[in-house]
Amino acid sequence: MTDLPTFIAGLPKVELHVHHVGSASPRIVAELAARHEGRSPVPADPEALADYFAFRDFAHFVEVYLSVVDLIRDADDVWLLTHEVARELARQQVRYAELTVTPYSHVRRGIPAPAFCEAIEDARKRAEADFGIALRWCFDIPGEAGLPAAEETLRIALEERPDGLIAFGLGGPEIGVPRPQFKPYFDQARAAGLRSVPHAGETTGPETIWDALRELGAERIGHGIAAVLDPELMTYLAERRIPLEVCPTSNVRTRAVATIEEHPLRQLVEAGLLVTINSDDPPMFGTTLNDEYAVAARLLDLGPEGVAGLARAAVTAAFLEPAEQARISGEIDAYLAAATR
Repeated sequence: MTDLPTFIAGLPKVELHVHHVGSASPRIVAELAARHEGRSPVPADPEALADYFAFRDFAHFVEVYLSVVDLIRDADDVWLLTHEVARELARQQVRYAELTVTPYSHVRRGIPAPAFCEAIEDARKRAEADFGIALRWCFDIPGEAGLPAAEETLRIALEERPDGLIAFGLGGPEIGVPRPQFKPYFDQARAAGLRSVPHAGETTGPETIWDALRELGAERIGHGIAAVLDPELMTYLAERRIPLEVCPTSNVRTRAVATIEEHPLRQLVEAGLLVTINSDDPPMFGTTLNDEYAVAARLLDLGPEGVAGLARAAVTAAFLEPAEQARISGEIDAYLAAATR
């Protein structure tokens, strides 16, 4: 039988919580930094990025993240980033990914919204042809930028409406950024057919998750680990099969959880919640989706069948047509059967 790391490496997967800029590999970040040398604090040496990405806390992470966003100066940069992110995901046998994209951050830095959307769409189509991976977009509001960012993100989503856009989200800091203020924007996005996938319950308590559910109509919760503190909320999520997009290493690197051993993944799974495993901002956190599956396998004491179960959970939680869900689930089942003969 195949050893577990090899099994994970070849396992067909779906990725539901991964950020566009946060997925830039050290090679790409360094290349972009070199293009704009002297105008950015980001090092142009890939080896120096590990130190640069050593985060003190969530606020420092946001500061560093935005410095990388500053490296994306034109549509060519957007295209390069998007195509390379797809390449790296495909290397890990990701068949389908819902990429969290923050158009506001790029538009306010001077890239016109139509050019931005054209670049991600062209890269998406090229990536499908080149790597066999299907990408879809979640346009998210950077919460720290407030209601003007919500207004602009909604405008871009509804006016540009790129073919790959399927969801509307909310990211950035939770502390000091109440979820209810964004209700009118989520209402309009949902009325236009976009799915609701806000971040909640990463660095704040269960009430933020309740707000995401009640005020924003959340269909999945980004992170959501604070649910473990509220038995009523855990029951609510489990009964309604509202998925959590869990990113274990991210939670430790941003200091949302003190150590990986203290991560509440096992409690969430044992409570019957639909949990998916994701990488968030993988190069910044020194991880990959394959690594996150390995972490989850260790925390949950899983072998190949259990790991394949996690992969199926992500397919179930994805905003895919039933035929596509069945196709990818079939790939997972066939891979498991072949690997465990």
